[in-house]
Amino acid sequence: MSSKVRVSLLRGICQIPAYVACEMGYFKEEGIDAAVDIAATAWMVPQKLMSGETQFAVIPWTRVAAAEAHDIPLLLLAGSGCEEVAIVLRTGLEPKDVKKVAVPVRGGMKDLTAMGLLKSLGWQDAQLVRLPSGDGAILSFVGQGADAASMVEPYATMLEQQGLGRVIRRTGDIWKGAPGCSLTTTRPYRDAEPEVVQAFVNAFARGVQYAEEHPDDAARMAEIYIGVSARFIREALNHNKPNINAIRNLEAMKNVMALMQTLGYVERQPHDFSDLSFLDQYAASGAGAAR
Repeated sequence: MSSKVRVSLLRGICQIPAYVACEMGYFKEEGIDAAVDIAATAWMVPQKLMSGETQFAVIPWTRVAAAEAHDIPLLLLAGSGCEEVAIVLRTGLEPKDVKKVAVPVRGGMKDLTAMGLLKSLGWQDAQLVRLPSGDGAILSFVGQGADAASMVEPYATMLEQQGLGRVIRRTGDIWKGAPGCSLTTTRPYRDAEPEVVQAFVNAFARGVQYAEEHPDDAARMAEIYIGVSARFIREALNHNKPNINAIRNLEAMKNVMALMQTLGYVERQPHDFSDLSFLDQYAASGAGAAR
């Protein structure tokens, strides 16, 4: 009998392992009946996890870290996004010309990457156009309400390909190998349903492997969820690939959390917000090689 779960996803390259696991039937093969919910924005998802409306999600790891600092028991299980944020400059402008920068709500990697790069870009005095979502930041950019914007792929590649902007920095320029959106659950659910968690991680890891080996197919599958042409998604995969082990990059994560503390997003550096034992078990089982 299948275990029924709901998974909250966003729209972006960082979510591709989950898209693939759904489309390839990996969740079903692992004994999971997974219903997908595409959330409008990441900051809405932690409440869904804590209420039990959603059992799994792929959201920015920084939101999980911040939750731990406030004693909210979210838990990271595996990496997905890696160096996933791009700073896009409007075509026809030079960095010195930037007066307004569109940035989504505080606390995600799009916000933190922008905050970490403002000085190096010479934008300390630029006006921050704060929007409630990543979509809002992109629309502000396209509508010329901002000269530059912070966003994830495939949107940066989409804007470049259409001649609307160019990528001038990425997360990796400040935090090499930093994770982005990551597979998340809650401690209570992990404790109550460890077998389901293991099965979900197995399916998710298979999704990562398939995306690595078949990027053209993965891009076509992702188009259904992201709503952006597969050709933009496929090109974006040349710059930004899901990485299930990105969440092990502790040095980059500590540097990101130091900025979170400096900005006042957390009072102290979080330290206990992941359980990678399920990912280790998948690797130890040889399941990836067997498939």
